[in-house]
Amino acid sequence: MEFKNRIVMIGHGVVAQALLPMLVKHLRVPCAKIVVIDFIDRTVVLQPWIEKGLRFFHERVTPFSLARLLSTHARAGDLIVDLAWSVEFFDIVQWAHDNDVLYVNASLESWDPTAEMHRKPTIEKTLYSRYTKLLPLIEKWRGGATAVIDHGSNPGLVSHFTKTGLLDIGAAVLRENKLSAPRKRRLERLLEDETFPQLARELGVRVIHCSEWDTQRADKAKSPDEFVSTWSPEGMWEESISPCEIGWGTHEKWIPPFASQPSTGPGNQIVLPQMGLNTWVRSWVPNQEIVGMVVTHGESFGLSHALTVRENDEVVYRPTVHYAYQPCNDSIVSMHELRARNYELHPKTRILTNEITTGEDVVGALIMGHRFRSWWTGSRLSIADARKKIPGVNATAVQVAAGVLAGLTWAIRNPRRGVCLPEDLPHDEILEVARPYLGSLTSERSDWTPLSRHRVYFEERSETQVDKSDPWQFRNFLFRP
Repeated sequence: MEFKNRIVMIGHGVVAQALLPMLVKHLRVPCAKIVVIDFIDRTVVLQPWIEKGLRFFHERVTPFSLARLLSTHARAGDLIVDLAWSVEFFDIVQWAHDNDVLYVNASLESWDPTAEMHRKPTIEKTLYSRYTKLLPLIEKWRGGATAVIDHGSNPGLVSHFTKTGLLDIGAAVLRENKLSAPRKRRLERLLEDETFPQLARELGVRVIHCSEWDTQRADKAKSPDEFVSTWSPEGMWEESISPCEIGWGTHEKWIPPFASQPSTGPGNQIVLPQMGLNTWVRSWVPNQEIVGMVVTHGESFGLSHALTVRENDEVVYRPTVHYAYQPCNDSIVSMHELRARNYELHPKTRILTNEITTGEDVVGALIMGHRFRSWWTGSRLSIADARKKIPGVNATAVQVAAGVLAGLTWAIRNPRRGVCLPEDLPHDEILEVARPYLGSLTSERSDWTPLSRHRVYFEERSETQVDKSDPWQFRNFLFRP
């Protein structure tokens, strides 16, 4: 594939560093047509590319400089790749739409997202409020320049893993040949048409986790004054201290104390007035039970909204959907220190790259509640395999960059689709582009449930009691130390 127009990259962190060689390779775009803008001086890192013609501008994108910078470097038919933290999504996508410029990002950012965070009402701090604002634009801008939103690894690829997993579960059910003739025909039709909301309902899916376990480890020890991560420390800090958001399923019988359901929008989520980093659940990745954070993430909204089934304007089916993230060991320590720092970010930050000696990032969709109990579909990418593809970064960055590459490739091939969420894109086309960078792709069943190894150590604590009649209730997943 060849892209003949210009590419403007906003932000050049570790994901952008992984993406840049992918762009040159897959789009065959000359370096002279690539512009990078970052508020940090990236000249040294970009020097090999600058020598090939890439142009770098050391400047901060602000509400006052955004239009000037974009109009200087982009025009109709060009592509903006937005990988910056703390740049308002709605301002930049509005500019892209108005100027007929393609747009791709990996998250919905805002200007200074943590400003006055402790004083804002909970709902104002949620991604849900931003998605509610986005939905009208999807309807309004149909047929306009394509903008692919939230399309990294997760959110992004995890939605395509979910679709793949649902199809694989359905195929496995058919192979058992235990269905009545009418149910068999119905399932065959849903599989053929790829009608995913009805398919999930037919299969009995109750819960979907974006389950991730990052085991990458470095030979340089974390110091007490630094926040360490395998991706943006600022981004990780922001989403970790944001309210916990969960796509809320119709099967749930119990709602956590103090949880609220937004009064506006599609109403597919609940919001807990507590931080994601302080909300932990049991989950599973291949061959390992994990305890992950329920950090606010786009898939909680996008997947639960896309898989909702309505009849006569009434919601009759929706799975519970949320993130379950067990980050690398240094990040877990960093998170714990955040509590001692009253959630203020450390004075130093570091992204693990070349100092990593071992480990992998395992990320995928854990689909639960059907006849096989659990089914995990996703990527297992080791640091060794990541370095074979893109030297100088890490497995996490390569997975995210692969999702961005797949999203922008689709945008270039489909330039007049307006605003699109990951769930709107064809999973097979996306995964075909991303697959070379995802290491081992797995789609496998498991008999795991959150009650598989459940023990009660303090019987007098009533909140530790579980619902044994339905293992897929949210209260059964909650980890209570």
